Amino acid sequence: MPTIKNDFLQINIKPKGAELCNILSVKNKTEFMWQADPTIWGSHAPNLFPIIGCMKEDSYIYNNKTYNMPKHGFVRHNDNFVVKNQSDSSITLSLTSNDTLYEYYPFLFEFEITYTLSKNTLTIHHTVKNIDIKTLFFSLGGHPAFNCPLSKDEDYTDYYLEFEKDENSQTYLLNMDNGLLTNETKPVFSDGNRINLRPDLFNEDALIFKDLKSRIVSLKHKTNGKVLTLDFKDFKELGIWAKPNAPYVCIEPWLGIADNETTDQNIENKEAILSLKSGSEFNASYSIEIEQSHLV
Repeated sequence: MPTIKNDFLQINIKPKGAELCNILSVKNKTEFMWQADPTIWGSHAPNLFPIIGCMKEDSYIYNNKTYNMPKHGFVRHNDNFVVKNQSDSSITLSLTSNDTLYEYYPFLFEFEITYTLSKNTLTIHHTVKNIDIKTLFFSLGGHPAFNCPLSKDEDYTDYYLEFEKDENSQTYLLNMDNGLLTNETKPVFSDGNRINLRPDLFNEDALIFKDLKSRIVSLKHKTNGKVLTLDFKDFKELGIWAKPNAPYVCIEPWLGIADNETTDQNIENKEAILSLKSGSEFNASYSIEIEQSHLV
C-alpha cells in the first residue's frame, strides 16, 4: 500500500480507486479517517469521476446513444491505477481509459491524483487530461470521511462544522427513491456559519450546497476546538454526508452534482457538467489541515 510519512502525519493509499484510507498522527497514533466498517459504510474517501451522485436510470445519452454509469462514476472501484511518481512527500497515481471503460464512457482520458504532505497538511490534486479528438464531459469530486467523534468519551453532538463566512445557502433535497436532485430546499445553518452535527442530520441523505460563499470549512469540538480544516477553493459545490447514526462525517468538495429529476439525460446538458477540449488538461485541488494540538 503506497505510504507517505513526515514528522507529523502518515497517509496510506489503497491502489484500488487510488483511495486515501489513513491520515494518522505519527506521534500519538490518532486516526482521523473513517476506517470503512463494512456493516455501516465500507469506504474511506472515494474519488469521484467522471460523475457525481446518481444519473437518471443510472445512464446518460451522448451522440444519441445511451450509456450506463454507476453512482459516483467508475474510478472509486477501479483496480487499474498505477503509481506514476513517488517521492518522500508526494505520490501520483494514474488511470488511463481502456476498451472496457470506453464501453460506458466513450472518451479517451487520463485521470491523475496526487497526494502531497507538507507538515500537518495533506493536499489532494486532480488532473484530467483529454487525449481524445473530441470534447470530454465530466464531473470531479472527493468524498473523504472523518472520524467523529475522535475519542470514545465524546459524542457526535459535541461536534459542528464551521464555515469561514456567514451562510444563507440552503441544502437541495434528493428524491429518496431514486437519488435524483429536486428543486426543493431547506435551511440547515445555525449561528450564521455553523452546522451542528446530530445523528438524524442525514435522514434525508446528503446536504448539498450549490452556492456557498465559503471555501473553507472546519470540523470542531464544542469545547476542545478545531480538529481539521478542509480548503476547497477549486470546487464550486459541496456535499456533507454520513449514514444516519454513524460515527463519521464526510466533507465532499465537488465539481458537479447529481442529475436533476427533470434532466433530459444528455450529458452535454447535465447540470454543472465540465467540458474539456481535445488535448487540454484540467486541474483542481483541495487540502486537509490537521490541527497540531491533536498531533502531539
